[in-house]
Amino acid sequence: MENSRFDQILDGLNALVIIIDANRRIKFANKAAKKKFGDSVVGESFVRIVRQPDCLAAIDAVMNGEGERRVEITIGASPSATFEININSVGQGASNETRVALTFEDVSQIRDAQLMRSEFVANVSHELRSPLTALAGFIETLSGPAKDDAGARERFLGLMDKEAARMKRLIDDLLSLSKLQGKERIRPSGHVDVHLLVQRVIATLTPISEQEQKSIDFKNNSKITTILGDEDELIQIFHNIIENAIKYGALDTEVSIEISDLDHVAGLDGRVLAASVSDKGAGIAAEDIPRLTERFYRVDKSRSRIKGGTGLGLAIVKHILNRHRGRLQIESEVGAGSTFTIFLPIGEK
Repeated sequence: MENSRFDQILDGLNALVIIIDANRRIKFANKAAKKKFGDSVVGESFVRIVRQPDCLAAIDAVMNGEGERRVEITIGASPSATFEININSVGQGASNETRVALTFEDVSQIRDAQLMRSEFVANVSHELRSPLTALAGFIETLSGPAKDDAGARERFLGLMDKEAARMKRLIDDLLSLSKLQGKERIRPSGHVDVHLLVQRVIATLTPISEQEQKSIDFKNNSKITTILGDEDELIQIFHNIIENAIKYGALDTEVSIEISDLDHVAGLDGRVLAASVSDKGAGIAAEDIPRLTERFYRVDKSRSRIKGGTGLGLAIVKHILNRHRGRLQIESEVGAGSTFTIFLPIGEK
């Protein structure tokens, strides 16, 4: 009876709990452990699910009375899961054999966040170091060999201006990300006319579209006048998506923008405003699409830098859409162009 109550308590835990005997045979697994490793795991050898030498050595140490141990292991390949395991002796079983309890705590998200943070710092350092190194080299040249060379001075000052502008864009995007993360859980309450907003963004981007030899076709099929949102943030979304379509579309092609209403979109509540932006560019490979909203992820790094991209634009779009409880859908075919569709809940007026 006592064991039954104890088992019920362990079954109620979210953590995975496994109890093994001196032969590393699994004598008990709670519901969470069975869900992870299979219902038939009880009676099997623990080595079937965990083979890492560090974990097995820690189990042997606890079996030998050397006290509690804690180890971290990674199980699986794609996707993998990282667990922190507490290993404790729980006395003896019916046959007077030592038994050990292993409690698995899933720390995958924590480790992923730590990895993302370290990669983010490394990427920021690299992105800032490149223009700073270039600026330092130009300054050294202008202070030395090209000091009295008017032609070189004009050329280098132009390059310095571009590198300084690149750093400013990066810092502006980093500040935008920081602000968005701070208020991502607070849903905006302003009223925004998306039709007028897109027209403003197109007007702002007209010089770039003319320079890139692209025409813009805008169709508004929506009967909705306004939605709930933050105007400045929605401008950021449309500016980023439309500018990308202009910059990465093929020469002498058209960027198509269309706004429409949808009664329902999976994962969103109520009626939705859908805004699609299509280009006729090189397209994006299927394996790259899921990673496009990652910070500093670029399909073509050299081309992105030439076009003035920071690698943060779509990450900013993702955070803004999260705040607006919206979604981004990316459809693309290599050689046939891409379509980025923004779904925004209309919200109550």
